[in-house]
Formats: sequence, C-alpha cells, structure tokens
Amino acid sequence: MDFKPFIRDIQDFPEVGIVFKDITPLLKDAQALNNASNSLYDLINSKKIDKVVGVDSRGFIFAPMLASKLNAGFVPIRKVGKLPYDTISESYDLEYGSDTLEMHNDSILKGEKVLVHDDVLATGGTAKAVCKLVENLGGEVVQCNFLIQLTFLHGASKLKGYDVKALLNY
Repeated sequence: MDFKPFIRDIQDFPEVGIVFKDITPLLKDAQALNNASNSLYDLINSKKIDKVVGVDSRGFIFAPMLASKLNAGFVPIRKVGKLPYDTISESYDLEYGSDTLEMHNDSILKGEKVLVHDDVLATGGTAKAVCKLVENLGGEVVQCNFLIQLTFLHGASKLKGYDVKALLNY
C-alpha cells in the first residue's frame, strides 16, 4: 500500500520554517492504519524482541501494536516529569531546540532485546537518546523502526551501528 497519500504536510509547525509530517490522516483510515501496522511489523524480519520502546507521543500509537504482535512488553519513553516511578533521563538536541526524555529505571532488564519505535526519524537526536536510555539499563537495541524517515536531515547518521528501518522516506 502506498502510505504517502495519507501523510499531509503542515507548514511552519511547530515553528516557522519546519514542515511537519502529519500522520493523523493515516490513523483515521482503518485500512491504512492496519496496513501500516502490518508493514511496520514486517520490517522486523522475525527478530527476537523482548520489549518495544515507544517514544512520546506519536511513537505510542504503533509501538503497543507492534509489542502485541511480537508478544513483547511495551515501554513508554516520556518527556520529563510525566512518569510516576523512579526514572533515568537523557537530554538531546532536535532541529528546533533541545529536550530531555525519561524512562522508568526498571523497564528494561539486562540483556533484553529491544525494538525502538517512533513515528518520524528527523535529525536523529531523539532516537539516539532513546538508544542510550535502553543501553544504560543493559538492553540491546535490535532495531530502530520509524513510520517516516526525513532522509534530507541525515538522522540515520546519528544511529550508526543500529539497524534503522522506515516505511516512508522523504
């Protein structure tokens, strides 16, 4: 299925000069949503996965679906102050500022195989921070999965050494 007709560009969001890739048209179409979920699953190629990490907030959409299909646990990565238990954190830069992510300090066990999922790979800062969080707890990042990769921002270059897959490339 061609998913590009279900992705719309929003000019100057969240800041002037940014073209935001809006996935909500894909999400509201039942067939596109189901096909995208299945296609993201197919990118994994039968790898053993113990946990699927989903990144706040749009990574929360497909990550639990993938976890269910993989018979794996789901781990939310949130912005600072959103998780109720003891956390570890990692700060990073993005194309229009900087931010910090957190995860519970007991969410990944040493040696667990982890799939990192987010909706968009842009500059790679978010995904790199998530990989560091997983590895700080002793997990092994098996793959970084994205619905969309903005190749012109060269985010995959920050993820050297990781298996990076995306359904759509712009």
